[in-house]
Amino acid sequence: MKASHISKLIKPIDSAYSEMFSGRVYRVGKGAVSVRNHSGEAEQTVIGVHGFLENHCYFTQTYDAPTTELILLTCSNYHIPVSGVTPETAEWELPIKHLESTIEYDASILTQALENLPSTRNVRVHGHSRGGAVTLEAVRQRPDLFEHVEVVLEAPALPQGKIHPLVSALLEPVSHGMWPWLIRLINSAPSSAYGQTFFGKMNPRKKQLLSKLFYATRDHLTIVRNIENIFEWIERTDTDVYQHIRHGTFLIPAVDRLLDRQAMLDSARQSPTTMRIVETLAPSHFVTLDSKEWLPDFKPSPAAAQG
Repeated sequence: MKASHISKLIKPIDSAYSEMFSGRVYRVGKGAVSVRNHSGEAEQTVIGVHGFLENHCYFTQTYDAPTTELILLTCSNYHIPVSGVTPETAEWELPIKHLESTIEYDASILTQALENLPSTRNVRVHGHSRGGAVTLEAVRQRPDLFEHVEVVLEAPALPQGKIHPLVSALLEPVSHGMWPWLIRLINSAPSSAYGQTFFGKMNPRKKQLLSKLFYATRDHLTIVRNIENIFEWIERTDTDVYQHIRHGTFLIPAVDRLLDRQAMLDSARQSPTTMRIVETLAPSHFVTLDSKEWLPDFKPSPAAAQG
């Protein structure tokens, strides 16, 4: 990438979205992991991995039970969407050898969170979109950690999958130098101009979370790196990564204008029979924001199963 493009792309983007958060936030490399306080005794742990240009608030209303310990990733070079909490250093943090803003780097944040934070034995990792790819890459990096973990892949970017042709057509002509200009243009347009096409029917929570997408990262370089790395990861990652998942669910939307639905299904069908494929009626890429009804129930905790 040309130095002149990089200098344009690394200008900071101010954070434009946060929610009140009660819990602890740990910095891990160039990302973060937040652990929400829960009022009841934790019966299950959920680790949420957000998608491209999203933030961890994607999961907070989906998993609001007082008995759910919710651990939320902030991917590298994204703003941490919390107010009222000061991030602290994690004593268990290890250096990450991958390039930041890549799926590989964020998978390393996930494996560190998974290894050190859950307080229950009933653990689910839920990845949405790019977060699905991050989850699978974490499985590839540390299959041992996923031995007893349930995985939920919601409208996921999958090995050998494809981006929706509409998105590819929009991205291909964009050179690196055009990104800051293009993003200013998108941010100045009312989201209704493109929202319905890509986001489907809106509801209050979708409107709240999706109206500030292009402010999610700390700079434009992260956006460019994310996009290039998603294309590359999808192409070079093989579906044999699925063999390390013991229990899991693919949540496939009925309509997806961001990823190619058929390619997603074709990839998911290469997974072992222990993985369920749920073809939901969700009218958009944002399945659980459209409705929580397709989310699988938690499996009984190991202690309860033995009792």
